[in-house]
Amino acid sequence: MLAWWEWLNRFMAQGGPVLWWLAGCVLLTWFLIAERISYLLLGFPRQQRRLLQVWQQRKEHLSWYAHAQRQGLLARAERGLQRYLSLIKALVAICPMLGLMGTVTGMISVFEVMAANGTGDPKMMSAGIAMATLPTMAGMVAALAGLFVHARLTKGCQRTLRRLAIKMQEVE
Repeated sequence: MLAWWEWLNRFMAQGGPVLWWLAGCVLLTWFLIAERISYLLLGFPRQQRRLLQVWQQRKEHLSWYAHAQRQGLLARAERGLQRYLSLIKALVAICPMLGLMGTVTGMISVFEVMAANGTGDPKMMSAGIAMATLPTMAGMVAALAGLFVHARLTKGCQRTLRRLAIKMQEVE
């Protein structure tokens, strides 16, 4: 366990301070993704049962008012399903931007070494090059993974909402 922690600290130190910001962004993103998955699997089925129960308790389902109430119930379900998806999408979009910011800070470090010592010592420039490439790589990997999961969550929410609408139509 200690060796893993030391490796992580070394990696983060090589990537510079921007990598810590990126790590925070990634942790928040995955926390929200885990929350959405747990809601989709555990929380929404309870809400779905309540909404279906409210709909089934209506005496009639064909009037304009009943249709409007059904749309309201579906809108409430959609709000619950879509919660945090926009924030997840924004955090995923921020990840490559933070990576690029790490690239800029790393290149500034390289240029400072070049200005002070010239281009004759590549070993002195390597820390800045690592600081430039690691955040970019980490930002892109985080963005790709987050983008994939966000797309799957969005599709899952749409499918779940469609199924609820079909169940409500079957009651009519």
